[in-house]
Amino acid sequence: MKQINQEKFQAGKNKFLFGSFAAIITNLGIIAGLFSSGNAKGNIIGSMLVIAIADNISDTLGIHIYQEAEGLTQAQVWLSSLTNFASRFFVSLIFVLLIALLPLNLAAAVCLAFSLAAISLISYFIAVFKKRNPWVAIFEHLAVAGVVIVVSRILGNLITSYFYR
Repeated sequence: MKQINQEKFQAGKNKFLFGSFAAIITNLGIIAGLFSSGNAKGNIIGSMLVIAIADNISDTLGIHIYQEAEGLTQAQVWLSSLTNFASRFFVSLIFVLLIALLPLNLAAAVCLAFSLAAISLISYFIAVFKKRNPWVAIFEHLAVAGVVIVVSRILGNLITSYFYR
């Protein structure tokens, strides 16, 4: 039986975690920011799909270029790029499906609960792996999510009040 290369496993896991975490925070901001707009469901889904493709490609290309400059092998660079893109895309699709299939108020609550649970769980496992206090890591990451929610909500309300008078 083949032994698992811990370094490769760790590197692969990190790429998925980075993409997933980015998608969670981004979609949480979109939901919080666009929730109060007049055509919220369509706006939220459209924004999520644009972000899932355009912003995802942009970030993935940035990571790709950075890793090439760092001297990683072509295989490592492409694996990193593809895992980042795929994880962000599929996490974004989870949010899109929740918004599309549930009534908006329920969908927003479910997305918020899913986001906070996923952030907490990922933070916990990373902290335990690094032998750090998981509660501090969870608090830090949830605080960032809280800032994203509050700032996105304020911006969404300002945009709605300015453009939807």
